[in-house]
Amino acid sequence: MEAWLYEKLKDQKVRCNLCRHRCVIAEGARGRCHVRENRQGILETLVYGRLVARHIDPIEKKPLFHVAPGSLSYSVATAGCNFKCRFCQNAEIAQMPADRDGLILGEYHSPESVVQDAVHGGCRSIAYTYTEPTVFFEFACDTAQIAHKMGLLNVFVTNGYMTAEALDRIHPYLDAANVDLKGFTDNFYKQYCGAHLEPVKDSLRQMKSMGVFVEITTLLIPGLNDDPGELENLAGFIAADLGPDTPWHISRFHPAYRLLDHSVTPVKALSTAREIGMKSGLRYVYTGNVPGDAGEKTSCWNCGTLLIDRRGYSIRENRLEKGCCPSCGTAMAGISL
Repeated sequence: MEAWLYEKLKDQKVRCNLCRHRCVIAEGARGRCHVRENRQGILETLVYGRLVARHIDPIEKKPLFHVAPGSLSYSVATAGCNFKCRFCQNAEIAQMPADRDGLILGEYHSPESVVQDAVHGGCRSIAYTYTEPTVFFEFACDTAQIAHKMGLLNVFVTNGYMTAEALDRIHPYLDAANVDLKGFTDNFYKQYCGAHLEPVKDSLRQMKSMGVFVEITTLLIPGLNDDPGELENLAGFIAADLGPDTPWHISRFHPAYRLLDHSVTPVKALSTAREIGMKSGLRYVYTGNVPGDAGEKTSCWNCGTLLIDRRGYSIRENRLEKGCCPSCGTAMAGISL
């Protein structure tokens, strides 16, 4: 299928304008995502509808704690990613084409069938997740339009490296996103992700201005992105540019992919990062990947009343009343059921 958002150049080259890499691709070659190929001057997407994963998950698994809490989300992915994170948690599918000589696996599913499966599964939303949804943008966008008509929410779990043009095209149908803010120095992004920091910040600001509800996730890696000063800057950016109601998820690192020589994040480091977030004015700061951690609970920022009691991806008690605190009436940020 011919890809969207590209321009033709001389000598049968093309420039892809889907993500901020803006790859110039020679005839017969692929972009950095390894799933968009120049075929005689026409940019083709190689993954339209070729799903390598589709599951019904709790929305909390994304993690999205402020989007229809306690509901189910029909989650889909194709192979490929436009990042090369050395700590990739889903490398088997995200890095499949890059690491296996261009291999792309997956069974074809139409946008209509995905929406039907979501409805039949009792899901409140469709999540484009597991790998980077930007690289299967055409399929995600077609699916999201149909889902929108059916009253389903659409959510991206993304690295935030899409172009402004891509966001302009998807945003009428995109309700929420969990964006990985992987660190807060350009050096970290270049060395460990093969990307840059500023484009991610730009995307976050654009999502906010468009009314997309944003939650942030940072995988805290010992010695790489856990410096207190860096975390203060990161939390300060969220509070100032995205607003204090923006949830921040601080996730525990476990060795993976090509970063096997780093230890698991100490629980104390997660607690310290959470304290930094709260002191920076953020109203909802969570810690994750720690079983039974109290940092998964949601409390009213105004009066401190426990609103949602979570354990892992399960909600044990939801005390919200029409999206508001039962004690003081303050609304919880996000999208209620």
